[in-house]
Amino acid sequence: MQQPQQPLGLQALRDIVLVGGGHTHVGVLKRFAMKPEPGVRLTLICRDTHTPYSGMLPGYVAGHYTYDEVHIDLRRLAEYAGARFFRDEAIGIDHAARTVLCRSRPPVSYDWMSINIGSTPRVDAVGGAGEYAVPVKPIHRFNDRWQTLLSRIEAHPGRTRVAVVGGGAGGVELLLAMQYRLGRELAARGRDPAELSFALFTRGETILPTHNARVRARFRDTLARRGVEVHTATEVVEVEAGRLQAANGTWHGADEIVWVTNAGGAAWLQGTRLALDDDGFIEVDDTLRSPSDPRIFAAGDIARQVNHPREKAGVFAVRQGRPLADNLRAAVTGRPLRPYRPQARWLALISTGDRHAVASRGGLCLAGDWVWRWKDGIDRRFMAKFNDLPPMAEEGMKTSSPSRVALDEEESAQAISAIAMRCGGCGAKVGASVLSRALSTLAPVAREEVRVGLHAPDDAAVVRVPPGKDMVHTIDFFRAFIDDPYVFGRVAANHALGDIFAMGAEAQTATAVATVPQGLEAKVEDTVYQMMAGAVEVLNEANCALVGGHTGEGSELALGFAVNGLIDAGGDSALTKGGLRPGQVLILTKPIGTGTLFAAHARLGARGRWIDAALTSMCQSSRQAASCLREHGATACTDLTGFGLLGHLVEMTRPSGVDAELDLAALPLLEGAEETVAAGILSSLQPANVRLRRAIRDQVAWVEHPRYPLLFDPQTAGGLLASVPAERAEACLSALHALGYARAAVIGRVLEAGEALEPIHLTDGNLRGPARRRQ
Repeated sequence: MQQPQQPLGLQALRDIVLVGGGHTHVGVLKRFAMKPEPGVRLTLICRDTHTPYSGMLPGYVAGHYTYDEVHIDLRRLAEYAGARFFRDEAIGIDHAARTVLCRSRPPVSYDWMSINIGSTPRVDAVGGAGEYAVPVKPIHRFNDRWQTLLSRIEAHPGRTRVAVVGGGAGGVELLLAMQYRLGRELAARGRDPAELSFALFTRGETILPTHNARVRARFRDTLARRGVEVHTATEVVEVEAGRLQAANGTWHGADEIVWVTNAGGAAWLQGTRLALDDDGFIEVDDTLRSPSDPRIFAAGDIARQVNHPREKAGVFAVRQGRPLADNLRAAVTGRPLRPYRPQARWLALISTGDRHAVASRGGLCLAGDWVWRWKDGIDRRFMAKFNDLPPMAEEGMKTSSPSRVALDEEESAQAISAIAMRCGGCGAKVGASVLSRALSTLAPVAREEVRVGLHAPDDAAVVRVPPGKDMVHTIDFFRAFIDDPYVFGRVAANHALGDIFAMGAEAQTATAVATVPQGLEAKVEDTVYQMMAGAVEVLNEANCALVGGHTGEGSELALGFAVNGLIDAGGDSALTKGGLRPGQVLILTKPIGTGTLFAAHARLGARGRWIDAALTSMCQSSRQAASCLREHGATACTDLTGFGLLGHLVEMTRPSGVDAELDLAALPLLEGAEETVAAGILSSLQPANVRLRRAIRDQVAWVEHPRYPLLFDPQTAGGLLASVPAERAEACLSALHALGYARAAVIGRVLEAGEALEPIHLTDGNLRGPARRRQ
């Protein structure tokens, strides 16, 4: 293998894909964050942005911890580690193509892969359990049901019977936590905790079978003292609404059934060529690598070390983080892997719900409140390693180091070429073969007006304008603000289409222009494919034909579109900015705050779920919203982009010859936007937008308002701002909400032009009239 002799900067030479956000993978991310491997790109694929720490879950259920205290923010951790975060779920592996198949996005390429997705309760193995029982995993679904149960019990007095199926430490600990929390909630409302009854079912002869007799005895006493029915040697064979059946035919009443047993590997693993054990777990050797595919590793509950089988316990997943990271690093740099042997005995700290815990290790049994405090300290220190992250270095402070990645001769030549001085002009184009391969599997929608397009490529596209139609033209282009090229492609296309929809037009064709960082051809090809796959999906949904484009090399990933639209010929068909009329109300179809949130994300100052919600909003098309606004009499409309809410509203008031009033309290905000603004985290475009503050009457009086900075926050793929007759506003909002624009709101009204020069009036919850709608 030949190594390039020059520093390779931030080039991606090899891809390590981490499937799942379990305890082992968070350890891998942290180790790569502390010691990056130049030339190696990490990608984390996980359905959930916030992954729970299993050791603190019972404490969360018992009410001792908040949601954020027991969850690791994977998006934030990935950003810190320089890894890409793809929020999706793996459903298969194409071993030949070396790709991970995902539920909602194109396949993701890997050079090496690791799987850490935990176990899956096999509720389908027992009739009715899948429908009527609540599996403790995946934990996000359990949490949703747990919150529902809390609300129901608090709101509706009456007897409730709770059954937990599974007599291991997990089942016992969870039952005691639920009993403690629910009992306290009832007592706080002056109700009798005896309304609740709890039962534990296990097919084993005893509870906690892997722990010593003293530990088992202590928990038997605890359960008996708290009035829990314990059914040992009782296998549950059938579940129905309100009851479950034991193997001996006896039925037991149960209003809520929690399933903490019969775990196995995810069903999709059966369709891979990975060696699995009888329970569907991935078999791995001493290096944590699959013997059936040397490019795939596995760890945590989903893996079974063939030579060192162990109980499924979080301690093993945590301790596999270091050896897995070291062996992934060794694999990608062509060095020998090192074996890992897990310990034979381990310390388990099992809580009893009430800030009391039992320590178990071998024959050891210790108990007391002090054990819980010991456990609490251990857990909090563990979480701090992944959630208390230091600030990110400023852009440009990162340094390049020589890469140790093993390359073949052709790859080495490509890598050296990528860091050398590149040609300008047409020499900066991405190679034709790379581009054609990347786009070959995409299928842009076909329109009959397109005479020459991607289906028959030529020097330029030829598109017919239908009779009775006028053309609408727009263009947008910006660099990537998120590390997922597929999602970025969707947002970029959606952003470009917004101008067309705001005009009341139908999108017809689009031409793309993209900039892709230099690198190995395979990596460039994959980036173009992922990005354009997302963009084409959005264009196709809008019935907009991609007819051509240009892709060149540059320092940063960027994408834009020139979009053509069609509108009925005639002077009144377009929905312009100059149509505001006094007496109308202003409707905004999406919440604002993308600028501050993504500035915070780059500085590790945003929670992952805030970014998830922002991306969901940015990926929502404004096509249906535009039609709805027109149907309800809108006379003016614009889409919110870089100038922010105030800038775009000023653009509407000037040609309309009116003033406008905004109710700051009514503004729909993305979750977290007010927090990040309060922390002083603003978009780099914010200062330019703030210059428009002179358009605000009594501006000085509003500077300290917590929502004031969000008037200037630049938006990407923002919502539509439109004016509609006041008498039709409520019906318009109802229709928008029904279409999925859940945060659409009336945010102000249009006024007659006053004598003052400033056209914008601000209020705080003082809108009057029937059209007022508060969030």
